[in-house]
Amino acid sequence: MLNVFTLVQGRLAQQEIDNPAMLIEARPVWVDLESPLAVEKGWIAARFGLQIPDNIVDDDLEESARFYEEDNGELHIRSDFLIDDDVTPRNVRVAFILKDGVLFSVHGEDLPVFRLLRLRARRTPAMIGDAKDVLLKLYDADAEYSADALEGIYDSLERVSARVLKQEVDDEAAGAALGAIAKEEDLNGRIRRNVMDTRRAVSFMMRSRMLSAEQFEEARQILRDIDSLDSHTAFVFDKINFLMDATVGFININQNKVIKIFSVASVALLPPTLIASIYGMNFKSMPELDQPWGYPFALALMVASVAAPFIYFRRKGWLR
Repeated sequence: MLNVFTLVQGRLAQQEIDNPAMLIEARPVWVDLESPLAVEKGWIAARFGLQIPDNIVDDDLEESARFYEEDNGELHIRSDFLIDDDVTPRNVRVAFILKDGVLFSVHGEDLPVFRLLRLRARRTPAMIGDAKDVLLKLYDADAEYSADALEGIYDSLERVSARVLKQEVDDEAAGAALGAIAKEEDLNGRIRRNVMDTRRAVSFMMRSRMLSAEQFEEARQILRDIDSLDSHTAFVFDKINFLMDATVGFININQNKVIKIFSVASVALLPPTLIASIYGMNFKSMPELDQPWGYPFALALMVASVAAPFIYFRRKGWLR
């Protein structure tokens, strides 16, 4: 899919391109390519003289190849953007190319950050001035989207905390809590990676001296926002570890309760087993045969030997 965005009275106007004639007539500030076809890449090459390779958004690029400037002035940036959905939270690689005052973005799927910027730029006048503003606003929206995702983690962990710490936890509830905690831990790690990548990209733009004074100050504000997110991700990580340890502790307690039942039963049944073994030996004179009350006495002794440990354990509180 090929979309171009032009500035109309300080607002971004979106136009979906279906043929090369529409692209020739357009004077875009931003060209967005989502899973572009070969023919669409050909239109870009013919109109702007920009060759887009097939592996431009590959994940196996070296770190040094993610931020660089060509001899002809093209600026290349590879950045990861977060997608926080209920199924599979993930980071999606986006390739940016800044050439002749036009920003080109290439990615494999639609991104919430891009939708957020398009919505704001259509409603807010004078928000975008040039292609570099588009790139900065994307990183600004990315930091805000990461903050929203962190708030979602806070809410989810509060619900898990209420289940784990404020009521009895059986094995089924503990398993559900561990699953929820693991999911939030994965999302928190992706947020941390996302903000780290955004920080590197914004720092590269500041070092390249491509920004105006106003844009440079906006980039510094984005970095300050990212710094504040770092402390939150660290706190969430500690909270996740605490809830994980607490949940595993409750699982161990439940298992110990089961083991305690077998331990008490084995100790309680040991004395009557010993008595039965003694009475079952081949004595020349069997006690239960010489006395008419031999069998009742043996059975009563076995019952008493079982009751005595249970009474002792109950007084110690070990049966609770």
